Amino acid sequence: MRAAAIFGLGCSPKHLDPFRIDNSIDWRIGMPAAADEADVILIFGGDGTIHRHLNQLVKLGLPLLVVPAGSGNDFASALGLARVRDSLVAWRRFYARQDNVSGIDLGVVTPLAVAGGAPAPHGCYFCSVAGVGLDAEVSRRAQALPRWLRAHGGYALTLAPTIFRFASVPVKILALDESGQWTTRSDQPTLLAAFGNSSTYGGGMKIAPHARLDDGQLDVCVIAGVNPFKLFYMFPTVYFGRHLTIRGVESFQAARLRVETETSLDIYADGEFVCQTPVELSLHPRALKVLTPRPQC
Repeated sequence: MRAAAIFGLGCSPKHLDPFRIDNSIDWRIGMPAAADEADVILIFGGDGTIHRHLNQLVKLGLPLLVVPAGSGNDFASALGLARVRDSLVAWRRFYARQDNVSGIDLGVVTPLAVAGGAPAPHGCYFCSVAGVGLDAEVSRRAQALPRWLRAHGGYALTLAPTIFRFASVPVKILALDESGQWTTRSDQPTLLAAFGNSSTYGGGMKIAPHARLDDGQLDVCVIAGVNPFKLFYMFPTVYFGRHLTIRGVESFQAARLRVETETSLDIYADGEFVCQTPVELSLHPRALKVLTPRPQC
């Protein structure tokens, strides 16, 4: 078996030692240039590290094992890989039987060309959650924190003060219906709009508690009409997914969306800056092969 290992910030080849379970495995360091150079890829890192490699991972089509070792590991948790030992279980299962590979969806953010402007660039994949508004601002501020602090509640620490400084902005969200028509789903001053391929971000916040990685849908959460003090006290409920029942919070599913704003706003996905509005969000079904601890039916 040929296995490629990719190391994110703060990781090194020593993290690979527990995975060297057999001398017959041919280990290669770095992203393969072609699919015939490896049989499986291991990524040691967090959501940001995975995000930066998604385009190439999709292109290669090789099975991926995520080893949670970043400041944010929400995607790994969504796969049942909350700890390194979970990844070891998945790795041993794959080496012995190779019956624990499944295909999951990936979100895609595509900038829309503004009238009279330059052509829009190609879309960018994301694995967990994309967001605009307060969500993007918190992600931007959290990126400036030391890595250790980001890994130990940095998102929550950044969110608290940002709530009282961020004002609602007009955001229009349209969804493509079954007849192929764009229908307005939300058009109002908005504090936060999140688009979940998986359910959590920010270190376990269940912003889209019903999201699944294989259902072909993005779960949308829009928080609007909530004053900062109410939002501050509502914040802990997000960790349990209970915020969806609060007045001023809307949720729905869609496979394809457009987000329009009066002025360009930043879009962040997997905690990383992607582009600015206007954008289209969609899903690439079964775009990525992943290893999980349990066998797949």
